[in-house]
Amino acid sequence: MTLSKLVVSNISRRRGRFAFTLLGITIGIASFVTFQSMGGSLKKEIYRETNALGANLVVVPKGSCGYEQLSVLTGDQMPTTITMAEIGKISAIKGLTVVPFLAQKTAINNKPVSVSGILPEETKRLKGWKVSQGSYFGPGSADGVVVGTALADQFGLRPGSSLTVRGTQLAVAGVLARTGGRDDYTLFIPLSTAQRLFKAVDRVSYAAVTVDNLALIDQYIEQITVESGGLGVISDKQMLRSVLAIVGSVNITLQLIAAVSVLAAAFGIINTMMTATYERKREIGILLALGARQSTIFGAFILESGFYGLLGGVCGVAAGLVTSMAVAPYIGNNAFTTLVKGSGTASVIDLKLVVGSIVFSTIVAVVAGLYPAWRAARLSPVEAISYE
Repeated sequence: MTLSKLVVSNISRRRGRFAFTLLGITIGIASFVTFQSMGGSLKKEIYRETNALGANLVVVPKGSCGYEQLSVLTGDQMPTTITMAEIGKISAIKGLTVVPFLAQKTAINNKPVSVSGILPEETKRLKGWKVSQGSYFGPGSADGVVVGTALADQFGLRPGSSLTVRGTQLAVAGVLARTGGRDDYTLFIPLSTAQRLFKAVDRVSYAAVTVDNLALIDQYIEQITVESGGLGVISDKQMLRSVLAIVGSVNITLQLIAAVSVLAAAFGIINTMMTATYERKREIGILLALGARQSTIFGAFILESGFYGLLGGVCGVAAGLVTSMAVAPYIGNNAFTTLVKGSGTASVIDLKLVVGSIVFSTIVAVVAGLYPAWRAARLSPVEAISYE
């Protein structure tokens, strides 16, 4: 009998135990893959949203923390404490182009939607938008809106459709071409209209600033701080580092939770293999008496535990990917989960994650089987044969 046939025979002998042990490693790896799949896309999404912002500097309210900086990227609701007078003072600085935004929330069919009050032409130049349906804001379109393509598909909005925001009927002028980011899920309203609807007259949430000379960026930051009376000013690189630090802590937490699941599965393998060692004691003794080497016994147990890890890894990866795709649309709409949901990118399978998870599962199972394999290989033939 070959080593592989011996392993298959031993596994099929206790099918119930095999199924439950496999289920344990499957659940552990599925948890690992689910958290990694949903959390792993955060970094990529943050880089993309930072680039899509199109700004070298961002002006935020006084005392803003990292969460407000994250909200700039996700379109989550932000305080409206920056005045248009302060925006005017910043705009007066030579070499700067300032584009203010009002970030708010509304609801369509009882579902939360991000609203962005914008200066139409300035924002279009900043972001490089294109219109796929209808038209962009034109003269006299103060009560019109432009919607992202994903938002339009979600609620069936087309040019000529109407929707209600804070009790006011607004007509859809156009639908933006797909950007691949959070703009696809955003409702855009002229700044003056948004300020009136959300009772934030002459106030905005933040401002995106582009500079003519990147070599003078530190000087511009100091000028903006002085001219605005102490508003927060961060560069795109500073904001990126700050947001990645926040998301990094979230990823670590998710990874620790997944690690606990995998560790529990590893102990399940150890328990199964130790039980198999005692149950097959007589069989091991006969093999040793017939001339089988200790390395052969050791290899058989390692191969068996590795098989658990390999098969459990494959099943766990499949279950984890299906779970992450299934739950992503139902995640609450907030600063973190907006990035997790992205713009349909959650359905893209990360081959590195798939292969890495299967290899990781196999390695964990092999390590878990080392002690039981060592115990089995050290059995005395005489003692093992006489075991009842």
